[in-house]
Amino acid sequence: MRPSQIVPLVVATALFMENTDSTVIATALPAIARSLNEDPIALKLALTAYLVSLAIFIPISGWMADRYGARTIFRAALVVFMAGSLACAASDSLGAFVAARAFQGIGGAMMVPVGRLVILRAVPKSELVSALAYLTIPALIGPIMGPPLGGLITTYLDWRWIFFINIPIGLAGIVLSTIYFENIREPSRPPLDVLGFLLSGAGLATLMLGLASLGRHLLPDYVSWGCLGGGAILLALYLAHSRRVEHPVIRLDLLKYPTFRAAVTGGSLFRIGTGAIPFLLPLMLQIGFGLDPLQSGLLTFAAAAGALLIKIIGPRILRAYGFRRVMLFNAVVASCFLAVNGLFTAQTPHWLIIGILLVGGCVRSLQFTCVNAIAYADLDKREMSSATSLASVAQQLSLSLGVSIGALALETAAAQHGRTTIEAGDFSPAFLTVALISCASLFAFLRLKPDAGAEVSGQRLASKGV
Repeated sequence: MRPSQIVPLVVATALFMENTDSTVIATALPAIARSLNEDPIALKLALTAYLVSLAIFIPISGWMADRYGARTIFRAALVVFMAGSLACAASDSLGAFVAARAFQGIGGAMMVPVGRLVILRAVPKSELVSALAYLTIPALIGPIMGPPLGGLITTYLDWRWIFFINIPIGLAGIVLSTIYFENIREPSRPPLDVLGFLLSGAGLATLMLGLASLGRHLLPDYVSWGCLGGGAILLALYLAHSRRVEHPVIRLDLLKYPTFRAAVTGGSLFRIGTGAIPFLLPLMLQIGFGLDPLQSGLLTFAAAAGALLIKIIGPRILRAYGFRRVMLFNAVVASCFLAVNGLFTAQTPHWLIIGILLVGGCVRSLQFTCVNAIAYADLDKREMSSATSLASVAQQLSLSLGVSIGALALETAAAQHGRTTIEAGDFSPAFLTVALISCASLFAFLRLKPDAGAEVSGQRLASKGV
């Protein structure tokens, strides 16, 4: 097998573990909340804690890989992720569970970004789309297996067992990376921007804590608003700092590239809607419609199955139509499918729910293939490390925002009817809110040139008269 095939498959073991973990937890959220004697919406803190931990530590993942070697950091990240999984299984309170998820996120922050960096450095640009497909196809098996597996374990065993799934997968990733990864280092790496790391990390953590805690969970409202204000100030200080130093931990100057800027801004808006789905959909099916975790998982896996199907023909679609057309079309269509989720009722036939989730998963997955590939179209290999960090931070923050905004919209809908408990009718405005945000991503893609990313997609524009 060529490097463009075997290296992505090795990285896919980590992505498989991470995706399986997130989808299993999403299905088990109501059961975990009952076990910890918490409101199910309070579990948004566990989801956002993991994503924010990713966003904090991802910026130094590239520097760590350059300093200590990509293979070394990748294997260490797998160990941390497995240790965090065991801590999640041992948790007996919301605080302990949130802390364990945050620790688990440190491993995730190094795991997939470093693996993606190995791919970007080992694979020619002309083979990048195919290489990313090799990465995501095995990894998408995790989200397909995750919901039914999580539902099965939660329904018939105990939710704590879901975290032990990560152990054999992580061990396999360690063995495979030892065999197939080169311990790539960058001999002329810049010094680590410690002050920038502290400012950006504290700012992101404080800002997202404020947003995630808005409502009736964990913190008083004045503390939540204080966190929002304090986080914004810290991030403003980082912005000023990044303009004064030669090698900032997050290189915002990379946004000068049109394709990278469109991928980061448009991709972030689009992911807000996607980030809300794993939180809103299982809650709607289990709390709103009264399904058990297994029944819920057997429905929600359809979205991941659709994502897997489109990976097979995604590169062909890009070669035929180009990035700009596909992303504009998908931004609208995928957002419509997202909004339709809010129209489901307890009487909606399950075959119809599965069909809508399947097609919705297809169009969302194609959009992510576009965004992930075009982001690096105009960059050279020396900028890949910094670009990967910035793109990954934006991705995790947008997913975290999706959970927080979806939960806030859900709570707001219930409060308008004078309730503190969530009912089935509250999900429609929540899905509509995040769908509108996702649709707004098309404004970022509109600014792309018709031939943007042609080198990556292999699109033959001349034959189309473009």
